[in-house]
Amino acid sequence: MFDRDRLMARRPAMIASGDWRDTTLLDHLATAVSRTPAKTAVVAFRGSEETRITYRELDRLASVVAGNLAALGVGTGDTVSFQLPNWWEFTVLHLACLKLGAVSNPLMVIFRERELSFMLALAETKVLIVPASFRAFDYPAMAANIRAAVPTLAHVFAVGGESPHARPFADLLAPCEAPPAGALSPDAVIQLLYTSGTTGEPKGVLHTSNTMLSNLVPFAERLGLGADDVIHMPSPMAHQLGFMYGLVLPVMLGCTAVLQDLFAPAEMARQITAEGATFTMGATPFLNDLTEYVATHDVATTSLRVFVSAGAPIPRALVAKARPTLGAAIISAWGMSENGAVTTTRPTDDEEKATATDGCALPGMQVRVVDPNGVELAPGEEGSLKVRGCSNFAGYLKRPELDNTDADGWFDTGDLARMDADGYIRIAGRSKDIIIRGGENIPVVEVEGLLFRHPAIAEVSVVGYPDARLGERACAFVRLREGAEFSFAEMTSYLEAQRMARQYIPERLEIVTDMPRTPSGKVQKFRLRAMAKEG
Repeated sequence: MFDRDRLMARRPAMIASGDWRDTTLLDHLATAVSRTPAKTAVVAFRGSEETRITYRELDRLASVVAGNLAALGVGTGDTVSFQLPNWWEFTVLHLACLKLGAVSNPLMVIFRERELSFMLALAETKVLIVPASFRAFDYPAMAANIRAAVPTLAHVFAVGGESPHARPFADLLAPCEAPPAGALSPDAVIQLLYTSGTTGEPKGVLHTSNTMLSNLVPFAERLGLGADDVIHMPSPMAHQLGFMYGLVLPVMLGCTAVLQDLFAPAEMARQITAEGATFTMGATPFLNDLTEYVATHDVATTSLRVFVSAGAPIPRALVAKARPTLGAAIISAWGMSENGAVTTTRPTDDEEKATATDGCALPGMQVRVVDPNGVELAPGEEGSLKVRGCSNFAGYLKRPELDNTDADGWFDTGDLARMDADGYIRIAGRSKDIIIRGGENIPVVEVEGLLFRHPAIAEVSVVGYPDARLGERACAFVRLREGAEFSFAEMTSYLEAQRMARQYIPERLEIVTDMPRTPSGKVQKFRLRAMAKEG
């Protein structure tokens, strides 16, 4: 599945340093149930429906679901995939998987047949849980179309309604025998999360309890988070940001999680105020939209103490506006699915650090900026960003050759950065060909490959351009075949027909007579980015 020997080679040093503590989320859940069984663990919203679950009930639900999954043949190392919004079932499913030693595979709700057929087949998924309907889309019908391409997929369950294509999720809540109690190894793989790459197909990032929790402990300590906090999560829990900091972190701390399933700034402000949320986290669009809403309405988010923004560098002007408007510390963070948040600013940082950097490394992690020969650069010089430490992932599912980690444990992030004399970094761009739109990676190679198959297109190149709200949007530069015509509407309908997720479809189309090239004929994407930026 992955290079376990390399993972275990890290173990002696990680244990000696205290960064790996050999605990699992089930240990933290047991502590919360013992100490505060009646405390609210999860507050979840589904439209106008509100659900509140105590820690005692959360543990019981997870055990029941685990028992029913076990009855279906799910066991140690098996993959359970769930394509759900931020609903309470998401949290219960992950805890149930932990109780079985199964691997949780969260999937973004934007994925469609094209992406899911590959992901589920690579994971050898046994069970898939989807919404009966979400944003007016029929997920069970899509799952029925996928099953032929995924021979291991034996069971599909639908949450929130009935469907002829899936069993109701209520079947997983039926009374049953508890699964046999077994100790979950802190070095067992617990999560498979797909991330877009430059190869044109997703890579399956694998994490263990040790790699994941070793990130959350110093993160919580740096930001002063504890059991009395209320964590609000508007980011999808099928994204690493939402999963680690909206699902795992609250249980680890024994605090309350407030889950928002459909993002709207008015609803986010309402939930923060009504639930007394003290912490929230999301990409730049969440920070921008909440700030704008609070600034223009008679709303005060007085309980909010910390807003962590990650996924793309925060514009300095937004930080300056958000601080007084929200009344919270605005923390900038940088990380990846492969390692969680690696750097953050500190609540006590001065104006320059807080607004012009992406922070310094968390304890247990190291960062460095190097030239093409691997030589560490002087402060202020731009180069490749490398990361090493406790929360680096275990590997890529069935793709060990894609793990760009050297013999000394340094992982090549593919990002370009500068580091100041105090160890604070600023992301300068990406060497890998990915566009980050609203914190979500756009698989450029796949989009280009599909467009190139259109009979009107002779050549295509997709690049990102800055956007104040989403960080980046995508623009497709296209050279047409002689006599052919092609419009934005045609591009959109064509990619939709290929069952591509709407968020991956470029938001601009530019027809060009030729592409800017190097003397060797390679397309100069930096010039296309400049053209897109200039409009």
